[in-house]
Amino acid sequence: MGRETSGLIPEEGVIGRIPFDGQWLTEISPTRRVPSHGTDLFGTTYALDFLAVDDDGRTAPKRSLRTVFATESPELFYAFGRPLYSPVAGTVVSAHDGEPDHEARRSMPTLIPYGLSQPRRIRRGLTVILGNHVIIQVTGSPYYVGLVHLQRGSVQVSPGERLRAGDQIGRCGNSGNSTQPHLHIQAMDSPDAYAAKGVPLRFEEFRQRSPQQGAPWEFRRQSCPEQGSIIAQP
Repeated sequence: MGRETSGLIPEEGVIGRIPFDGQWLTEISPTRRVPSHGTDLFGTTYALDFLAVDDDGRTAPKRSLRTVFATESPELFYAFGRPLYSPVAGTVVSAHDGEPDHEARRSMPTLIPYGLSQPRRIRRGLTVILGNHVIIQVTGSPYYVGLVHLQRGSVQVSPGERLRAGDQIGRCGNSGNSTQPHLHIQAMDSPDAYAAKGVPLRFEEFRQRSPQQGAPWEFRRQSCPEQGSIIAQP
């Protein structure tokens, strides 16, 4: 059972910059519960999920019968193919590409069987869960940041490469354990997700608003986006 936060998010951890441009929905955040994804496995305790949205808060321009009864092409979604940037200065310790981008799932008839197959994916290994990904050691810190579910063929960094905050590392995709194109990002104390413990990740500066159309923006600093909010660069 998750623990209610945000007061339970420890002060230590990583502070970085927002790793994308445009407006993104904070689908999952440790401001709602800890562990944010319902498990501490793979260092996901304080992980966040973001989906790109339009001005109306939609993740895709339209819905159809396929939305209700079948899978959809990942290219339909605003997040797919969007550039992603390193949130921190650091060194790439792991970069993996080549995993396929799956069909997207938004309907219960497609989500339920996918959820039931989760144990089988875990048994197949970490790459099946993470998909295409980049893990960065934060300069001057014992912590690491992982960006996962990247688009196949988009990873443009290599292990040992030194990055500045804001350098592009790839594009958003739907690889690995993902039901629709989104960015999963997390901070952890080890580059080995099997052994890692999650640590909090906050962002230096960003704007945040509620998903209601016309809601005003609020400026946030050195904080974690609230679950359900829409965020953007300051």
